[in-house]
Amino acid sequence: MSDPRPDRHVRVRVPGSTANLGPGFDVLAAALALHLEVEVRETGTFEVLTDLDVPLDRSNLVVRAFELLAPSDRLQFRIASAIPLSGGLGSSAAAIVAGLLAADRLRGSGPERSGPEGSGLRGPGLERSGADLFALAVELEGHPDNVGAALHGGFVICDGRRVARLDPPDGLDAVLVVPHESVRTQEARAALPDTVALADAVFNVGRAARLVRGLSTGDLDLVSEGLDDRLHQPYRAHLYPRSSELVVRARSLGALGATISGAGPTVLVWARREQTDGLMRELDRLAGGWAAVMRASFESRGAEVLAP
Repeated sequence: MSDPRPDRHVRVRVPGSTANLGPGFDVLAAALALHLEVEVRETGTFEVLTDLDVPLDRSNLVVRAFELLAPSDRLQFRIASAIPLSGGLGSSAAAIVAGLLAADRLRGSGPERSGPEGSGLRGPGLERSGADLFALAVELEGHPDNVGAALHGGFVICDGRRVARLDPPDGLDAVLVVPHESVRTQEARAALPDTVALADAVFNVGRAARLVRGLSTGDLDLVSEGLDDRLHQPYRAHLYPRSSELVVRARSLGALGATISGAGPTVLVWARREQTDGLMRELDRLAGGWAAVMRASFESRGAEVLAP
């Protein structure tokens, strides 16, 4: 067996994400300025080092994603993250994207180049296109919205295996209310009906159209009008009643509105930047004892390879 090559080394950074954004069930998502960082180095021995409560063997999601492209036998994985591991903030999507991107970089031997324009992918040796990595990430994650935001940054519209991206508008901020008690994703999925009323489907199409138009033009009043939902949040409200009540009350607190992040129970509170500090004080008061309040701006940068 050859000696370890310490020059085989890569660091990647991937943002967390919030999916659905109210009316855009399984279609809309946004990257958040909470990041996962993974450093992979050839040491001659497989090892996972982290303070996170995650597996330290090959069942680790970063490693599982990495092994879709390359073996991990002689590699050390150092993992650090500011993304809560539960609550619907894209921690699994970030882990998958980080593993794929790290493996892609270590496999690469070509000249320095970046990913597709606007993708957020950066750094030397990216052998696969953003579309290839996206398809692999969706295969492992099972749905496209969070991995689309993690890869590309900004706001994304995911239609099957295609992604359209929008930059976050100026002046738009985000506050997260993260409950201490989590809800299983399977339970949240099971709460959804097999069919919905036509009127509710039409309502969501209209709100999603307003939201995308508001995001693309920077019209925050239109963003506010586009945050309501009738397809998933009402059916899951009984799973996290405090979160659901906060979604209803958000505008009365001075926010643009609020949405359940992914399958929940985290609440994403949308705000004008100049109102964020006051809003956070009020949310801290309301969430005392049952949730943590975090400021997390929308992130324009997607997954990236960092300098060694």
